[in-house]
Amino acid sequence: MVTSATSFSRTGLTDFIVQRVTAVILLAYAACLGAFFYDNAALNHETLVGFFGHPGMQIFSTLAVLSTIAHAWIGLWTVGTDYLLPGHIGRSATAVRFVYQLVCILVLFVYFAWAMDMFWSL
Repeated sequence: MVTSATSFSRTGLTDFIVQRVTAVILLAYAACLGAFFYDNAALNHETLVGFFGHPGMQIFSTLAVLSTIAHAWIGLWTVGTDYLLPGHIGRSATAVRFVYQLVCILVLFVYFAWAMDMFWSL
C-alpha cells in the first residue's frame, strides 16, 4: 500500500473529523468575537488590547490559529492531490505538486509565526 507522507493524518476519516472539529472551534471563536464587538459599541484601543491581551483570549486565539492551519492544510492538500495530476498537467505533475505543497506549508508557517507574534507580544 502506498501512503502519502504529506497528508495531515494519512486517513480520510481522520482528516474529515479534524476538519469538522476545527470548523466548530472557528465558529466558536467567531461567535466570541462577534459577541465582544456587539457588546462594545464604543470600542477603543485600550479595551481591544485588554480583550486580546487576556490569557484566556490569547489561548483561544492560538487554538483558532492552529485550527485554521490544520483546516487549511487538509483542504489545500486535497486540492493538490486531486487536481495536480499527470492527466491534468502532464509529466511534471509530481514536481508541480511538490512546489505547490511547499508554498502552502511556507505560507501557513508564516501565518502561524505572524499570529503568535501578534497575540503573545501584546
